[in-house]
Amino acid sequence: MLLSPLDLGPLTLPNRIVLAPLTRSRHPGGVPNALAPTYYAQRASAGLIVAEASQVTPRGQGYPDTPGIHSDAQVAGWKAVTSLVHAVGGRIVLQLWHVGRVSHSAYHGGELPFAPSPIAIAGKQAKLPDFSISDFETPHAMTEAEIDDTVTAFRDGAQRARDAGFDGVEIHAANGYLIEQFMSSGTNRRTDRYGGTLDNRLRFLDDVTAAVLDVWDADRVGVRFSFGQGNNDVLDANPAETFGAAAARAAAAGLVYVHAIRPNDRTGGDRSFDALRVVRGHYSGVLIANGSIDLDDAEHLLADGHADAVAFGREFLANPDLPLRAAAHAAGLPAALNTPDTATFYGGGAAGYTDYPIWDGAGVLEPTAT
Repeated sequence: MLLSPLDLGPLTLPNRIVLAPLTRSRHPGGVPNALAPTYYAQRASAGLIVAEASQVTPRGQGYPDTPGIHSDAQVAGWKAVTSLVHAVGGRIVLQLWHVGRVSHSAYHGGELPFAPSPIAIAGKQAKLPDFSISDFETPHAMTEAEIDDTVTAFRDGAQRARDAGFDGVEIHAANGYLIEQFMSSGTNRRTDRYGGTLDNRLRFLDDVTAAVLDVWDADRVGVRFSFGQGNNDVLDANPAETFGAAAARAAAAGLVYVHAIRPNDRTGGDRSFDALRVVRGHYSGVLIANGSIDLDDAEHLLADGHADAVAFGREFLANPDLPLRAAAHAAGLPAALNTPDTATFYGGGAAGYTDYPIWDGAGVLEPTAT
C-alpha cells in the first residue's frame, strides 16, 4: 500500500510516503540556505514533500534560523528548492507557520510575542536567536487589528509560496502554535468573537483558511492538526470535540488533505480517543497520518483504511531514499535504516543534513552532488 499511487487533487503521488515538515534551524536571516535545494531534492522520491514550517511574518518566528515566506529573498531561496525538486520529478508544498506565544521578545526587538490570551508557557524554555535558552514570557494578547494583520500575513505567505513555485501549501494548525492556541480552551480565554464558544475559538482557523483560499484552489491546500497532544503547554478541555469540529471545517472548505498527528509514545498526548477516527468521522478527503509510525505500522494503517498516506519525520531525515528502502523492506531485502544523528538535527551545515548515505541494493553509497 505504501508504494501504491495516490491522487491528491491535481497531483498524482507515485507513493504514499510523505516527508513530514522538519525544522532544521539552518537558514540564517530566514532565507533557505545554499544546501536546501540538495537536501530536499535528495528526498524527492517521496510521494509528497511538506517543506519545513516557514513563518509568514517576522512576528511569527520563535526558533533560531527558521525559514520565512515574507520577503523577496526568501521567495528566491525557496524557488531554488522547488526548481530542483521539480527537475528531479518531486512534488513539494510549503507549511505556513506562526508560532504565536512560542517565541521571545529577543526575536521582536524587545516586543512581547503575540497570543490569543496573556498566558505564559509552563514547563519549557524558549530557544533564543543565538541558540541559548531563556524562560518564556507572558505574551501580548492580540487585538482584533493584530489578528486581521496576521490573517493578511497568511494570505501574503500563501501568495509568496505560489510565487516560489510550490505545488500547494499546508496550514500549520498543530503543535501548540498560534492557530492551535486560538482553538484550544486552555490558551484562549478571550471574551470577544475569537473566544469563548467553540465556534468562536475556531474563527481564527476559519479566517486563515479563507485567506489562503483567496490565493490557492482548495485542491492544493491541506491543514495539519495535532489533536490536543499538549505540545508547548497547549491543552483543551475536550480535544475530540474541538478537533472533530476543526476537521469538519476542513471538509466544508474542501481542503485536499488533513495531516493528523496522532498521540504517540514520543510526544505523548490524550489517548482517550483515536485521532484518525475523529478525522474520518468528519472529513472524507485524503488523510495523512503522522506520529512515530514505522513502516510496518504504516502498512497496517493504510490496509485498514485508517489513513491514505503516512508522513515520516526522523526516518526520512536520516534516509533520503526512504521509499527505496521501504520497497526493499516490503520485498524482504536487508535495507536497514540509517540511525538519525540527533546532535545534528538543529543548526550546522552539511553534516546530518545532506550527507546521510543511500542504499544501492547491497550496501550503501555516499550521496552524490545534486
